[in-house]
Amino acid sequence: MLPIAVDAMGGDKAPSEIVAGARQAAELGFNVVLVGPADLADIGDLPLIVASEVIEMHDDPAQGVRRKKDSTLVRAAEAVRDGRASAMVSAGNTGATMASALLRMGRIKGVNRPAIATPIPVPGSLPTLLLDAGANSEVQADWLVQFAQMGSVFSHHRFGIENPKVGLLSIGEEPGKGDTLRKEAFELLSVARGINFIGNVEGRDIMTDTVDVVVTDGFTGNVVLKTLEGALKTVVKALFAAFASEESYKPHADALLPALLPLYASLDPETYGGAILLGVDGVCIISHGSTSAKAMVNAITVAHDMVAAGIVEEIRNAIAANA
Repeated sequence: MLPIAVDAMGGDKAPSEIVAGARQAAELGFNVVLVGPADLADIGDLPLIVASEVIEMHDDPAQGVRRKKDSTLVRAAEAVRDGRASAMVSAGNTGATMASALLRMGRIKGVNRPAIATPIPVPGSLPTLLLDAGANSEVQADWLVQFAQMGSVFSHHRFGIENPKVGLLSIGEEPGKGDTLRKEAFELLSVARGINFIGNVEGRDIMTDTVDVVVTDGFTGNVVLKTLEGALKTVVKALFAAFASEESYKPHADALLPALLPLYASLDPETYGGAILLGVDGVCIISHGSTSAKAMVNAITVAHDMVAAGIVEEIRNAIAANA
């Protein structure tokens, strides 16, 4: 397999944590190439694609890609496009990562808009895939059908779900609930081929095993994602504060930790490595801005697995079959 191009300068902890994660992934047997400045430190034996510019978090995504043609994001996307890398991974500017992948790799033929697909942890079960999680603030009903098709393919190959259950995020389970967009999408999803559509789902269903893939517009999806992230952090913080509130609780807390740590790991976003941009003609993993070395290893693992599964070709076939 061609190497996975890692944006060494993307993320709050770049480049040290990103480089450390890339080196750890290489030690595990993954083929990795870093993309960064010529003087990038501590890269060991990892190959380097030299890029002299960085698209910062505050930069306008589209303008950044167009103006900073020698940026790490642009060079990573070009490496995939030109057949020098099999996938790209970045924890940098999400909009710029998406724009670089879209403008350099292009869309899969027949895809109206790419979508960000993010795994949402479900305690005791496989994650629920939420898309779009921020790529398209406004969508059309037929785009949601394609999100469902792409999400089903990814959920099958990423989590091994044979026939993923697809739900449309709305304000009620009944078919008539929701705005005009949701009502139109419901009708189209009900007759779409190759989708196991179970109807409308509500926000409370996302972190359950009721549904495997949840489709919505990117504005709503991003609000849901950030709300869940904030809620989980608040609950975990409050739980540990309660454990430490009385000295007499300490032995009981210590006894519970072995059971709680696996649960904590299942809820930690770093466990899943990041989101994937579905619909572009190449594998693009968008990691969290606070990505650590551990999360970068997981992101590289996901990128490798999706290349090995031929996810782009699988999505291409699914879209063509339903054209």
